[in-house]
Amino acid sequence: ELVQPGRALPDTQAVALDGTAQSMRSLKGQWLLVSVAGGACGAACEKNIYLQRQLRESLGREKDRLDRVWLVSDDAPIAPALQAQVQAKAVDAYALRVPLAVLNQWLAPAAGQQLTDHLYLVDPVGNWMLRFPVDMDAAKAKRDLDRLLRAAASWDRAGRESAGRP
Repeated sequence: ELVQPGRALPDTQAVALDGTAQSMRSLKGQWLLVSVAGGACGAACEKNIYLQRQLRESLGREKDRLDRVWLVSDDAPIAPALQAQVQAKAVDAYALRVPLAVLNQWLAPAAGQQLTDHLYLVDPVGNWMLRFPVDMDAAKAKRDLDRLLRAAASWDRAGRESAGRP
C-alpha cells in the first residue's frame, strides 16, 4: 500500500544495540526495508526479519541498494535466536532501539493491524512510502521492489552518499 504523502524519518536519536547513539536521519541514502518489534521478538517478528533477508537476497545484483532495519521498540533483551545475527553487524542490516511513541508518530499500521504486523519501505530520501500487507505474498513483494528499484535506477545508486556507515 502506497503511503501518500510520504512521511520523513523522525528527527530523533536511536540507540544501536551496542549503546551508541545514532540519528534516525543518518539512515538516508539507501532504500530501507523496516520491521518493528520488541526485543523479545516473537514468531511474527522472526518471520518479518526472515522475509526482510529473503527479499533483499532475491534482488540479486540490486540488493546493495536495500538495507534491512529492525526498529526495536522497547528495552527488552534481544531474543537469543537473533543475538548472533545482531552481533554479526551485517553490512546491510541495522537494529536500533527507538521509543514506541516515536514510531507510532512516524509509521502507521493498516486498520485493525498492529505496527509490528507489517514491513515498511523507506525511500533513499528518507520518506516512509510503502506498507506491505500482513501475510504478504513474497513473490508479489519482490516484484514491487524490482519495479521500484528499476524505476529509481536513473537517480538512485547503491551505497550511502555519506562517508562510512551510520
